[in-house]
Amino acid sequence: MTIACIEGRPATADELRALALAGCGHFSSMQVRRRAVQGLDLHLRRLKAGNRELFDAGLDDARVRGAILAALDAAGVDDASVRVTAFAPGFDPSRPDRPQAVELLVSVNPPRQADPKPVRVKTFAFQRPLPQVKHVGLLPQFHYRRRALREGADDALFVDARGRISEGAVWNIGFWDGHQVVWPQAEALRGTTERLLQAGLDEAGVPQRHAPVEARALGGFRAAFAANANGIWPVAGIDETVLRPDPALMGLLSRALERQPWRPLAG
Repeated sequence: MTIACIEGRPATADELRALALAGCGHFSSMQVRRRAVQGLDLHLRRLKAGNRELFDAGLDDARVRGAILAALDAAGVDDASVRVTAFAPGFDPSRPDRPQAVELLVSVNPPRQADPKPVRVKTFAFQRPLPQVKHVGLLPQFHYRRRALREGADDALFVDARGRISEGAVWNIGFWDGHQVVWPQAEALRGTTERLLQAGLDEAGVPQRHAPVEARALGGFRAAFAANANGIWPVAGIDETVLRPDPALMGLLSRALERQPWRPLAG
């Protein structure tokens, strides 16, 4: 069951009207365990950057932490899957340049963990608008996921106008050539789990680099994996290219992620 709160009280239909009708807002999704978040600083940084980009306004870290804690109190839980959405209830589509008072909508769901089952994905030419912002305009991602499922794949993977892989529908992707992790060099929303993995791999001394990766030239890679706030899982194929899941790689990635600390929300 989902609990949706604004500053600790139940969200009303009137408050959510602007978000539903105008679709102007940004968010960050995270897993909470014992009222702590892995990569909390990354989520706070993302929310502050999104607020500056969309609403020309700052966003206080303490306010975000407090809104999450209040929603957890309302739900009566310490472990959850949480999404923090910043939006302007008074948003006027005819004058998006006007300063707006921003509210924080916090939705609380049961904890989630990525399914470790390998997935096969299908590529589509698509570039996320404003890729530096995790905004609420997700229709294209879900549209292409729907197409991928209808065509026998498990999910959608996007390529840019030059044929370079960028990101999945709601996840990032990385590749393994047997010696190092390669992150696709293309415009995409850089995920918090991706950054946590990069930090953990650095600490473990695992080589990694950013480079253009073309969907039509994957012969140099032994494996691939996906990552988002729910965790990591193997990619078993991209279009007609078969990629064999590598348990050793997944173990390496899991250990890299486990190296990253969980920060208390009440800190």
